[in-house]
Order: sequence, then C-alpha cells, then structure tokens
Amino acid sequence: MKVVLATHNPHKVAEFQQIVAQARPDLEIVGYDGPEPVEDGVTFAENALIKARAAAAHTGLAALADDSGICVDVLGGSPGVFSAYWAGQKKDAAANLELLLDQLRDVADPHRTAHFTSTIALVTPEGREEVVEGLWPGRLAHAASGGGGFGYDPIFIPDGQPEGEERTVGDFTAEEKQAQSHRARAFAELVPLLAQL
Repeated sequence: MKVVLATHNPHKVAEFQQIVAQARPDLEIVGYDGPEPVEDGVTFAENALIKARAAAAHTGLAALADDSGICVDVLGGSPGVFSAYWAGQKKDAAANLELLLDQLRDVADPHRTAHFTSTIALVTPEGREEVVEGLWPGRLAHAASGGGGFGYDPIFIPDGQPEGEERTVGDFTAEEKQAQSHRARAFAELVPLLAQL
C-alpha cells in the first residue's frame, strides 16, 4: 500500500521509509511531486495538516506530513516552526546552524537545553485527520560534530546517553537516530492509526 509523504526532501522520505519498514513493511512511502502549499500555520500541527491535506488532495492517496524543528529553551522555544528558515527564506541548513550557534555563543551549558519536535499529520482522501507528536530532549553543543544526519543534528546532544558520552546526532549512526529520534517517537504514536488504513 502506498502512502505519500508530503515533502520534497529526499532525506525525510528515506528516513520515514526506514522507520515505517520496521512497523509496517507492507507500506511504501512515496515522495510528493505536487505543488508546495504555503505553510502559514503558527504551530507544527497546523503546518503538518496544511501539507498533508494538499498531498492527499493532489495524489488521492493517504498522506503523511511531518512538521518538525528544534526548540531552544533560552530562546523561548525558537527557532520552532521557523527552524528551516532561521537564517532566511533560502532554507540554508548550514546558515541556520551557524546562526543558532552564534546566538548561543555566550550561553553556558546548563542553559543550552533544547528539544526536537516532530508533529506528524495523517490525512486520508476521505477526510480523516489525525495528528501525533514526538519530542526528543537534549541540549546544544558549542560546535558541530559528526558527518551524519542533517539540519541541526550536528549540534544536538540527546539526553539519555551512557555516562561520559556526549555525542551529537551528527555522530550517531542512521540506525541509532531512527531508534531514538523525535520522528521515531511520533511515528510510534502513529502506528496504531496506520494499522486502521
């Protein structure tokens, strides 16, 4: 069974397919080739629903859409829904990361707490709508580390690592990230809903 993922980001399509394969090997996640809707929501849930509705309407398939970002406590939860555009409208991941590091340059470790949020919307062509959320708590490093992941992964140090380890998600293997990530946590909430498709 095909389910469209409302993104033009091949990283997200591959990541979702790997997560989905563990729980529902019969589901095939396909990328979205339609027009990008205007994401003018002010919450992750609003933006995820906007994207899922557009993909379901365009393809006639059940659609998933993820809206995710990093929320930094000392910045009042920012970048939040603006994570992809933090350094401007170009969606420049490297510039976004550098700007965030620069903004936190003088912030001490105890105040560098943050979490990744993933909100996933499921919309069917019949009009059913569901929203789930996953949070991945941690803190931000002072410099990027590792060559894995994408976006803010190289500066995010997740909670719950063995004592003495302070690896960023950029240092994680793909398997480690998929087992723990905000998307994996949101998807765990989504599995029972997908079972009903």
